[in-house]
Amino acid sequence: MTVATPDRLPAGRPLSAKLGRDDLLMRAFILVIALYLIITLAFPLYAMLSKAFSTFSFNLSQIELQVSDESGNFSGEILSAEALNQKLKAIPQEELATSSDGRLSLVPLFPDFSFRSPVMYKVRGIDSNSVFLIGSERKTGPDWYEVDSNTFRKVVLRPVQSTGLSNFVTYFSTPSLFQSIQNSLIISIISTIITVTLAFAFSYSLNRSCMRFKGVFRLIAMAPILVPSLLPGIALVYLFGNQGMLKSVMMGESIYGPYGIVMGSVFFTFPHAMIIITTALAISDARLYEAAVSLRASAWKTFWTVTIPGARYGLISAAFVVFNLVITDFGLPKVIGGQYNMLAVDIYKQVIGQQNFEMGAVVSVVLLMPAFLAFFVDRLVQKKQVALLSARSVVYEPKPDRKFDRLCFLYCSLVAVFILGILGVCQFAALIKFWPYDLSFSLNNYNFDLTDGGGWAAYGNSIQLGLYTAFFGTIVVFTGAYMVDKTRGFQFGRGLFQFLAMLPMAIPGMVLGLAYIFFFNDPENPLNGIYGTMAILVIVTVTHFYTVSHLTAVTALKQMDGEFESVAASLKQPFYKLFARVTVPVCLPSILDIAIYLFVNAMTTVSAVVFLYSTDTALASIAVLNMDDAGDIAPAAAMGMMIFYTNAAARILHLIASKGILRRTQAWRAR
Repeated sequence: MTVATPDRLPAGRPLSAKLGRDDLLMRAFILVIALYLIITLAFPLYAMLSKAFSTFSFNLSQIELQVSDESGNFSGEILSAEALNQKLKAIPQEELATSSDGRLSLVPLFPDFSFRSPVMYKVRGIDSNSVFLIGSERKTGPDWYEVDSNTFRKVVLRPVQSTGLSNFVTYFSTPSLFQSIQNSLIISIISTIITVTLAFAFSYSLNRSCMRFKGVFRLIAMAPILVPSLLPGIALVYLFGNQGMLKSVMMGESIYGPYGIVMGSVFFTFPHAMIIITTALAISDARLYEAAVSLRASAWKTFWTVTIPGARYGLISAAFVVFNLVITDFGLPKVIGGQYNMLAVDIYKQVIGQQNFEMGAVVSVVLLMPAFLAFFVDRLVQKKQVALLSARSVVYEPKPDRKFDRLCFLYCSLVAVFILGILGVCQFAALIKFWPYDLSFSLNNYNFDLTDGGGWAAYGNSIQLGLYTAFFGTIVVFTGAYMVDKTRGFQFGRGLFQFLAMLPMAIPGMVLGLAYIFFFNDPENPLNGIYGTMAILVIVTVTHFYTVSHLTAVTALKQMDGEFESVAASLKQPFYKLFARVTVPVCLPSILDIAIYLFVNAMTTVSAVVFLYSTDTALASIAVLNMDDAGDIAPAAAMGMMIFYTNAAARILHLIASKGILRRTQAWRAR
């Protein structure tokens, strides 16, 4: 009899690591947060896609009709199913009398119909499977039902649902809708070229010159992140509108259209491009510039052979990020777009204006295509950019050049004037009594309770949303990032989680908000109870901004040595003690960054929540939109500035708190 020993195992039994309690708990956490993303992201998107491919049509082949004369005698012919369908096809789609739930009234089939007429109507099904409604009563079978003219208005048919590409055929065959694709692409490309060019010059000035006040310029350049995208549109109206301060500059052209959208897009996307390009320029290797000097290359040649190639991945990444932001933005083209249709605004018009949810879903799918493409190309570019880093690189230190430094200072000053000018115009508009007739200052525009939009309660709701999003979102995001980074094995679960965590960045806010309508507003959904509450606004905001927060957390966690987990395991300490006593304190700076990122975006977001708020959960950013729609532009500017000042105060508190907390928890870094 053979006895198995430690150095002699029975044949055919593979070696495998035994899963401990910590491993099982961490895998459970991954599955729970992955389930959260599936419910709040994957399922709503599937519901939206299903809606886009669902078509509803009316078929009269199941019923027959007969109309009496004015004496009430049914001596005329019976209108067969074929005759009724011919009548139906002859009626333009927009003239069909459908109810709010999509049911078809038979009245349009009879042009001379009058509900006061003495004419009587008889209706029946052709067999036992035929179904129609008389009011709320469901009728079936081949028996005749006689009704008067007034009751005949209540005879309706339910639409028949089918799956296909009919909605897409309708979309691409409608010139006004199809034109939105071309408009969105043109605006996005032009805005991207201008923004990346300006942001590169600004970042180059910050990184390659010795000019003064770099910190001030960098702070000013970040200001557009703190305001909703609607605000620059309002400022441009006051500057270049029909009664604008500088309307003569437009030389007869209207700011309501492509000019306004491009100018506003450059404003709110500028800081995003600047951050990416600044990072790319900051990692340039000084040895390459030393080599260029030793080879006596001119400054111009060095720029094109060293600087641009070294920053090319940052430029490409910035371009795709800006393109994605512009093509998916809703607020700016809604405020200043005029009759110039954009895809994101088309979704809003189809859903809110026409209650055509199927066509809104179709436009959402169309909008997903360029957004997805830009996202995935950006991810590939970022991977290549990381691969270029070298451990032996030397940080580039610029040398003073009075002429060049003055030129950079002048350029940065012009950009700063543009940014501060937009914000200043909004603040000016918020303080004057009645533009352009009474320019005296007043705080009347801040009396939000007298205007449509939700009043001061909307502002309070936004702060509440920001705090909830920052608190719960930071917990969910950082916990999920920790579990996926520190869990051993479980490749499938971790891979699925990473995919779900990266997906929100590719989903436009309008698309996600519309998907939530289809999924959470379904009465059969057990989560239907959260629809119209603050909870669904928190969930959609956390989900919409999940990716950047997740990447921030993962980057911080990867800076920690894996030996921490090994030491904790050797001391038989559970992972949650290591997490609470070591990981959280070490990563506290990144945790605070995630919290303030979520708070600021919750205050400024429009597209993700515009379909989901109720009268009790109206938000400040939505109030700006509603007040602008109602013509209360000055109060809209005032509310926009309240969002800006709130976010600025939150940023300042974040900096103060960070310094105090870091002084107490990060003392080990100074050793």
